Formats: sequence, C-alpha cells, structure tokens
Amino acid sequence: MASARHDQRTGADPVADGKAEAIAELMLEVAQCFFRIRALGQKTGLITSWGGGAFGFMRSLALLGPLTVPQIAQMRPTSRQRMQRLADELAAEGLVEFIDNPKHRRSKLVQLTRKGAARYGELNAQLMAIASTMGVALDEADIRKTAGVVRQLSDDVKLRSERLS
Repeated sequence: MASARHDQRTGADPVADGKAEAIAELMLEVAQCFFRIRALGQKTGLITSWGGGAFGFMRSLALLGPLTVPQIAQMRPTSRQRMQRLADELAAEGLVEFIDNPKHRRSKLVQLTRKGAARYGELNAQLMAIASTMGVALDEADIRKTAGVVRQLSDDVKLRSERLS
C-alpha cells in the first residue's frame, strides 16, 4: 500500500500515518484471505451450499457445550434469526437437538447430537488435514503471533461496531 503523501492530483493532505496504513492493509489482506478460505471450504465441503456457519456453529457447541441460539448469535456478526434458521437446519439433519434450559423456560439450549459430534469431528479432521499442508514457509510461533494480532484487531473492530449500534 502506498504511503500517505500529499496527493498532487487533488491537493489533499495525508489522511493516514504509517500505522494506520499498516492496519488498513492488514484488514484488507484478512478480508481477501477470508474469501479465499471460503472458496476452499466450498470446494472441500467444509462450507455447505447454504453457508459456512454450520461448522462454526457446531464448533461452538463442541467447545462450549449446550448454548442458546441468542448466545451463539452474540458470538458472531449475525442476527439471532439467522442462527435460529441454521439451528433449525442442523436439527432437521439430526446434527443438533433442542433441550430444556434450566435457566429459561422458553429459550431452549442447542446441543450436538452423536451424529453432530461425529460430523464435527470429520469436518475438523478435514480442516486439520488441509491446514497441515499450508504455510510451510512459516514457523508455528509466527503463525500463532499473527493469529493473536488478528484476534486483537477483530476485538477492536467488534468494540467499535458495538459503540455504533
């Protein structure tokens, strides 16, 4: 990305310093990487024809245990209604089930079924197989540091987005 300099064509003054440009470049690279990951996921079956949320939805349940649909929606930049549709679709496939919630009469908990846990395990193994062949020029420490930086940036974006709501 070009550095922020006086624009000879418009006469505009610089609007970004080096750090701002670096953050903008990182955000754009992450977005491009996301779209490439999504395309790879669609080709390999990790992302279904109706969206990539199923793996992430099942991953949340596998890692955190039973959750309500609103809890799952709060973890993602999506609506509760979208997560409800996804939960219903996964339930229709026998991958999740709705169970009583001892803390709330009307808001059921969603949990993986045995079939869902097995399917999640298959998808996760497939993801690990793909991941094991990528990034061969990078060492584990660099990859983990990069993941941490992206996580921090993501958290900052989330906070700014919540302030605008």
